[in-house]
Amino acid sequence: MSSSNPMTIARLMRAAAATAVIAASGAFAAAHAQILEPARIVAPAITPVATPAMTPVAVPAVSTSLAAPARPAPTAPVRPAALPPPVAPLAASPASCGAPAAFARFDHPLVRTARWLASGEPLTVVAIGSSSTAGAGASSPAANYPSQLAIELKARLPGHDITVLNRGVNGEETDQMMARFGTDVFAAHPQLVLWQVGTNSVLRDHPLTPHGMLLHEGIGELKAVGADVVLIDPQYAPQVLSMSETPDMVDQIARVAKEENVDLFRRFAAMRDWHETQHLPYGTFVSADGLHMNDWGYACMAKLLAGAIAEAATRPVASAAAHLAH
Repeated sequence: MSSSNPMTIARLMRAAAATAVIAASGAFAAAHAQILEPARIVAPAITPVATPAMTPVAVPAVSTSLAAPARPAPTAPVRPAALPPPVAPLAASPASCGAPAAFARFDHPLVRTARWLASGEPLTVVAIGSSSTAGAGASSPAANYPSQLAIELKARLPGHDITVLNRGVNGEETDQMMARFGTDVFAAHPQLVLWQVGTNSVLRDHPLTPHGMLLHEGIGELKAVGADVVLIDPQYAPQVLSMSETPDMVDQIARVAKEENVDLFRRFAAMRDWHETQHLPYGTFVSADGLHMNDWGYACMAKLLAGAIAEAATRPVASAAAHLAH
């Protein structure tokens, strides 16, 4: 072998080594590519198998709705079988209307009224006053005292044509009532005038002396037209009782009635008897305002007043007939 052989052999060995390296590099690259690519999973084909139809078992339906569940139906309360049925409470019995005879009888006979009844002519009664006459506190106009009085008088004096005119005006005092005499009293040509006075003067703290003088003057005007006159004093009610002048007003009206020889319906005393003697609470005869009478109070007042009028108008029968003949 020549000296060039070793060099040839070396070159061949380097070429073989290079070839091996290249082959190894290609194998490594292929392996690396397989590692980087994710494995692909192929799901096996599934063939559905038909199952035999099944008859569903009857079970309660279950709602899958998200709505609020329905409330269960209410059940009837359990009642003890031994208990008797409930009994309604008994209604309170209305108080009976009454007063001592002295409070429901007039001192003087009603001469003009008696004459008119004896003649058979229609009888006209005028009730003049303030809210007690108008009917404040009553549930309706039919429940005020003049309306109830007409019913009571017709029951006590059957066969007579009787009219009761209500001429009450809320809030008025004695002088204001007198200013209406011409239109509200005299124009009706009454045989009997019922004059309710005093309450508003007391409530407004007006002096008593001028009031007494007005009473005398007013009674004189009523007498001048030939009417019988009956005064009616204040009501016995909490608001009236709270005024210091009330007792003096009640006394003044009684004194003037006596001095003028006219009759007086003692409403204050009758109502005081209801409360202090018969022990009726104020609510039985006074309205919620503590001042005016209520339906029961007006009805009882009318009943007592009608009794007094009927008795006084029939008391002097012979005397009334004699006056009528003249």
